[in-house]
Amino acid sequence: MTTAPRALLLEQIHPDAEEILRSSGFEVESLPRALDEDELIERIADVTVLGIRSKTNVTDRVLEHATNLVSIGAFCIGTNQIELDAAAERGITVFNAPFSNTRSVVELAIAEIIAMTRRLTEKNALMHDGVWDKSADGAHEVRGRTLGIVGYGNIGTQLSVLAENLGMKVLFFDTADKLALGNATRCMTMHDLLAQSDVVTLHVDGRASNKNFFGEDDFAAMKPGALFLNLSRGFVVDYAALRARIESGAIAGAAVDVFPVEPKGRGDEFKSELRGLPNVILTPHIGGSTEEAQQDIGRFVAGKLRDFVLDGATAMSVNLPGLALPQQPDTNRLIIIHRNVPGVMATINGVFAEHKANVEAQLLATRGEYGYVVTDTSAAFTDEMLAQLRALPETVRLRLL
Repeated sequence: MTTAPRALLLEQIHPDAEEILRSSGFEVESLPRALDEDELIERIADVTVLGIRSKTNVTDRVLEHATNLVSIGAFCIGTNQIELDAAAERGITVFNAPFSNTRSVVELAIAEIIAMTRRLTEKNALMHDGVWDKSADGAHEVRGRTLGIVGYGNIGTQLSVLAENLGMKVLFFDTADKLALGNATRCMTMHDLLAQSDVVTLHVDGRASNKNFFGEDDFAAMKPGALFLNLSRGFVVDYAALRARIESGAIAGAAVDVFPVEPKGRGDEFKSELRGLPNVILTPHIGGSTEEAQQDIGRFVAGKLRDFVLDGATAMSVNLPGLALPQQPDTNRLIIIHRNVPGVMATINGVFAEHKANVEAQLLATRGEYGYVVTDTSAAFTDEMLAQLRALPETVRLRLL
């Protein structure tokens, strides 16, 4: 009797993800919090697919103990919490949700820009303290002000459009060539953008080279009295430098949603040098935390995990070649993740020919060091044939579906 695939979902992943996997024959265990390395190692041995968000780190040491793991789903945009190369070396494919929470992050950025420009946090605090302070001092409209977007990807571009609809002038800087949307203007250097912007917002990715991306020199280059937002990654900003600039009055306000070190779960203590500052909005990494976004993410990533385990589809994998091959009726499917070296397909197909297994359909994709091939045959795969394919020096992982 075939054992049902097991899924471990961490960090309050949306219930729709659990339902999609259960209805497809998975046994599912869900936990509301992140697990540290040792805790994850204790639970990972018989897990087929792992679902995480941003706080669970999947290290090489974890993967060494994940003997049955075939896929990891990051139910978020970023995948820097997963050692992607180590996963690829073991034939473990990784999926994420690059688009599902874009709108939620953009709306939070817009809300925070308006709140800081009107100094709503300070007015709100005074009202709760019983102080009536009806004054226009330091409060502005966002219309006519200049927004500088650093990182013009999915979030940056949609923010650009919405901000322009509010009457803001939009500048952007990106290291890659990007098409300007609407009337947005590209700056050739980040410091050119900083010098002109009334509001600066970061939307860069989590690659290791972005660590300490924005520091003292960048804050010094900002327009006096400007506002600063970071809804991207916590480790890209020097927050001690930001605090000093806010305390000196050089920066009029900031909104921060991500931090270098974040608590594992709800109710845990949050520590930051940014606490207690005026006109500073601190949120607990909730950029994508709307019911709509979490539902979309849950459905999208769970569908990717299901399709890979059951059909071998790797479309939109972040670490292995992506492909999807509709399976022909009355065929048997074999997937092989292999080293991307010359002649490997001839070798694999030579084994099929040797065992008189006629190939009904086959699709290959390669990506860097690895190749991924899905093969459907009319004849059943024998133990001898599978052992021969596994023994090939080019084979990373083989799965019979």
